[in-house]
Amino acid sequence: MAVSIAEMILLGLLADWLFRKLRMPGLLGMLFVGVLFGPYVLNLMEPGFLAASRDLRVIALIIILLRAGLELSRDVLNRVGKQALLMSFVPGLLEGGTIALLGPSFLPLTHLESAMLGFIVAAVSPAVVVPMMIGFIERKMGAKKGIPTMILAAASLDDVIAIVIFSVFLGIYTGSSESAFLKFAGIPISIVAGIAVGLLVGWILLRLFERFNPRATKRTLILIGVSILLVRAQSALEGIGVPFAALLAVMAAGFIMLEKREKMAHEISSKLGKLWVFASIMLFTLVGAQVDVSLAWRTGLAGLGLIACGLLARSAGVLLSLIGSPLTKRERGFAVVAYWPKATVQAAMGAVPLMAMRASGMEPSPGNIILAVAVMSIIFTAPLGAFAIKLVGERVLNVESNTEPTALEAFNASR
Repeated sequence: MAVSIAEMILLGLLADWLFRKLRMPGLLGMLFVGVLFGPYVLNLMEPGFLAASRDLRVIALIIILLRAGLELSRDVLNRVGKQALLMSFVPGLLEGGTIALLGPSFLPLTHLESAMLGFIVAAVSPAVVVPMMIGFIERKMGAKKGIPTMILAAASLDDVIAIVIFSVFLGIYTGSSESAFLKFAGIPISIVAGIAVGLLVGWILLRLFERFNPRATKRTLILIGVSILLVRAQSALEGIGVPFAALLAVMAAGFIMLEKREKMAHEISSKLGKLWVFASIMLFTLVGAQVDVSLAWRTGLAGLGLIACGLLARSAGVLLSLIGSPLTKRERGFAVVAYWPKATVQAAMGAVPLMAMRASGMEPSPGNIILAVAVMSIIFTAPLGAFAIKLVGERVLNVESNTEPTALEAFNASR
């Protein structure tokens, strides 16, 4: 395992440098390294490293979502709150619904099977979107209108809603679901519970940090450790039917620290920024390692066409959500492309229907098709979306020199 970690660090850094030299997002290079060295191409990763893949990806996501919470200014959220709320569910519902409706016309799936596929594909990737939005925030690009903050906040809610709706359709399909109404009612409950628990945990940690005054490095490690336990708590609570959005709790913990103790939040944000260098390599190479290119190839143009239809519906949903906002046409175009990338949820959830069908003794071929299209959505949208975000963002988002400094800038300026 140690050898594979060393290889991914060195090759990931090299790929990141090469792609940046080509004026493309470095994460694309890391994804490519993961695909190439993963079990579906050269198969050069150690089994122990792949076995730890899920845990490593979760830790990396926690680090980036903590950084996101530490960049969520309340003033900016107040300005973009309505649009962020609408973008958290309108685009995803339109995309998932479109795939559910059109799926049988493209692939040998029923409408219910297409609905499961639709809400796997509908989840935007926080692994791609969040770090790129943080990069824009730190450079104060689009800060006056809070565009990156709006997308950052909405993308996190988008995932929660898509995963819960997918679980409803999966339960109906396998005959193991409780009332669909109760499942849908669990969406707002999980969101509220996640935010409330995160705020409480963040407040308790603040009090403990003030009481015992550990060094910034220890505060950062404690925050990461508690966040991992929150994610573990989500799995335990789901087992007894209690909805809880742990990743929102992680962001909320960072948010309350920024609100209550800015200097402390700046210190932690600075430490997390350094950890993210390692975490990003682990996240993107391991996401790439989950991609079975040959499986995606089997769905052919039909699967690609269905994904494209879903993206068109998602794009329309973003534009609908931004009606009445102060954004220009070009800024709305940026919001559209920022909502394209798929990666994390699709890699994690793509095989779930197939495993459920096998466990229930059902015909597994629809599950194989769902998995293939989920994989193709990563191959098609992650590079396209990341490249489009960088290209459009650099041209559309203005640098606002008269805005307040970001958390990390303010801390560095005070040193």
